[in-house]
Amino acid sequence: MSRDIWLSTLWMAGTSFAASALLLFVLLKTGIAWRLATDIPNDRSLHTRPTPRVGGLAIVSVVVAAIAVAAPKLWIVALSACFLAAVSQIDDRRGLSARLRFAAHVAAVVALMFGHVSPAPLWLLVGISVLLLWLINLYNFMDGADGLAGGMAMLGFAGYAIAATISEHPSAELTLTAAAVAGAATGFLVFNFHPAKVFMGDAGSIPLGFLAGALGYWGWSDGVWPIWFPAFIFSPFIGDASVTLLRRLFRRASIWQAHREHYYQRMIQYGLGHAKTAKLWYLVMAGGIMLALATLSWPPIVQWCSLGVWVIVLVLIGIGIDSRWRRFNLARCDNLRCETDAPT
Repeated sequence: MSRDIWLSTLWMAGTSFAASALLLFVLLKTGIAWRLATDIPNDRSLHTRPTPRVGGLAIVSVVVAAIAVAAPKLWIVALSACFLAAVSQIDDRRGLSARLRFAAHVAAVVALMFGHVSPAPLWLLVGISVLLLWLINLYNFMDGADGLAGGMAMLGFAGYAIAATISEHPSAELTLTAAAVAGAATGFLVFNFHPAKVFMGDAGSIPLGFLAGALGYWGWSDGVWPIWFPAFIFSPFIGDASVTLLRRLFRRASIWQAHREHYYQRMIQYGLGHAKTAKLWYLVMAGGIMLALATLSWPPIVQWCSLGVWVIVLVLIGIGIDSRWRRFNLARCDNLRCETDAPT
């Protein structure tokens, strides 16, 4: 693409950053944020004080406006994201049944599939739809630590924007939309990095999960990037949430019940804290994104091999976290035993 699209991309990211940050500043300064939705800590939470959760409203508002102005071809993406944000905001305030929330997710995915039809076989489109539904909920599961989901959005959608620019079949619409999401997420991150002044809420995590899947599908359908690329970009999120889900399923534990078993949650609990945990995940995701971008110009067989190598890297990281967690639990049990056995 030309130098002009790079300048437009930077302008879109910068404008979205400023708009998101300004909107959140106003919501917090006026106290409106507290009246819209507030997160009250419980025994499963990693935070200890009530915090407004309206960051998603700022992100989605900015992204929808950016699509309307710069990428109207993606109107179905903007409409579906807006719908999910509205339903999720109601859930943040009053609570909705899991069945109703899931029906909204299905409606958004179906709308996307009919709004941007791909010539792929039906079985493949059904499989992609299921993966999109998982990605929507995955992002919600992973939104549980200061700066984590916002930082992953900043990096992941920046990766989308760069890929849509350097691709053999570039897309200005995808570039500008992804840049808007990355910029808006960065504006949110100003207030969400530890100690967080505001949370994303379901009104942010659910639409962001949808946007990650929808833009990934759109780019693949239009030949901007291969089918593996979106999964490569968001692989740390996908890996953490998927492994945690499978573990709970094997134990016959509820996958919808709040818990603290994700890798990032364990890292915080065994002493790294929110800020260090977020920074380490940023490094992991940035490494994967750079490898994915470099791989785009390589032969397909090398691309898939690179993805396989990256999966092995993530597995080794997971094994390391599990090992540290077991040592932490053993030390904690020993301390409790010592306290119990101590003379009174």
